[in-house]
Amino acid sequence: MTQQIRRAFRLSHPVFNPLFGNNSTRFIEAARAGMCVPFLASLLPTMSAECVPQITVEAVITVSKKRTLTANHPPQRPWIPLTRPNRTRPTCIFTVMCYNVLCDKYATRQMYGYCPSWALDWEYRKKGILDEIRHYAADIISLQEVETDQFYNFFLPELKHDGYDGIFSPKSRAKTMAENDRKYVDGCAIFYRTAKFSLIKEHLVEFNQLAMANAEGSDNMLNRVMPKDNIGLAALLRTKEAAWDNGVPSDPAQVQQPILVCTAHIHWDPEFCDVKLIQTMMLSNELRSILDQAGQSFRPGHKPDSSNVQLLLCGDFNSLPDSGVIEFLTSGRVAADHRDFKDLAYKSCLQKISGCDKPNEFTHSFKLASAYSEDIMPYTNYTFEFKGIIDYIFYSKQSMVPLGLLGPLSPEWFKEHKVVGCPHPHVPSGEFRLMFHIIAYIPLRMALTFCCFILDHFPLLVELEMTPTVGTSNGLISRR
Repeated sequence: MTQQIRRAFRLSHPVFNPLFGNNSTRFIEAARAGMCVPFLASLLPTMSAECVPQITVEAVITVSKKRTLTANHPPQRPWIPLTRPNRTRPTCIFTVMCYNVLCDKYATRQMYGYCPSWALDWEYRKKGILDEIRHYAADIISLQEVETDQFYNFFLPELKHDGYDGIFSPKSRAKTMAENDRKYVDGCAIFYRTAKFSLIKEHLVEFNQLAMANAEGSDNMLNRVMPKDNIGLAALLRTKEAAWDNGVPSDPAQVQQPILVCTAHIHWDPEFCDVKLIQTMMLSNELRSILDQAGQSFRPGHKPDSSNVQLLLCGDFNSLPDSGVIEFLTSGRVAADHRDFKDLAYKSCLQKISGCDKPNEFTHSFKLASAYSEDIMPYTNYTFEFKGIIDYIFYSKQSMVPLGLLGPLSPEWFKEHKVVGCPHPHVPSGEFRLMFHIIAYIPLRMALTFCCFILDHFPLLVELEMTPTVGTSNGLISRR
């Protein structure tokens, strides 16, 4: 009986849509196949519904105009202070946000059958996303799943009004598409506050091109890794005086501290954990090359020293904390026989990619730490079928210190209002934004009095303190 009901009912609602008044008699579709009456009752417990038979196989559940959603806006996500800034010398303080905004073409009823159609509509969701970005006003904003057309015609012009500039690249498939189709391809974007940072150069990392160049005759590289058109995008920035707290460094060279900000969107399918790990290794190798080049440009005539340039890595890595991807990034190594390689013959091409001569492991030289831990943020992606951490902000732990970060939404709110997953009318994505401060006081603007649940990811937000590492005039490198 349940299976028959799942195919035979459609939920329509006359009052959910904010475009119509409370007395509107216009019905809009809110749920279709994949829902059933018992599930709807648990999702919308205060609503009365009746089954209206039709000539077709479907029945329509109409909801009384006198009943509305009683789920209140969720409570504010707490700001969690971690440490105090160093007030004995000038330090660079800035906030970083990482946010998967859920591209419109992925926000389908088939994928998110528990969410009303109107709450999935991009015209509704984009306002909540922009409001949230503006509320937190991070100095650096890393976005994934940004549609090409929406970057140029929505995000960029809107955020320019707020003092940002930005860069963008769509996924690699856009190069093979007609112009009219290309504008719907999603990609990655980085925005930066122009009062604090200037752009030196941008870099695109295309994993399919790197896979082809490093295949070394491996069928698995050609058949499993190369077809995935995910990308990484990096912006080489330079700090301005406004980025510094407690004065500015006495050496002018240190005022303009270079920082490489990278955002990435790694392949999603759990069955391709080998692809995720290899994409991450290719990204690491490309970032090393970029940092080496940048280190040379900031100290002409000297041996390239990538430690002159800070690294900030953000993104949707589609990988859990116990995965090979996160092990590789945080520990700096991964075993050549790691389970995520699935016992496939990658060794020769991965040795070429990593440049590592160790026979039993692949390594990188970055000293990275994740701003978020599982005990602080148990999930960044919250859907009906999956809840877990897949979004991350990694920082150079030798020269950056997290001062505070945006905590999780209260799990009690989800339970009380029977929110089974996001997107939700109050949540524009199923992923939580990540945000943190790289050292500084905790500003009052970090208290959030609303939250939009119209995505399946939650943004992350962190505040960081960064000490200068550019060589001083006497050729020495300063350390914290």
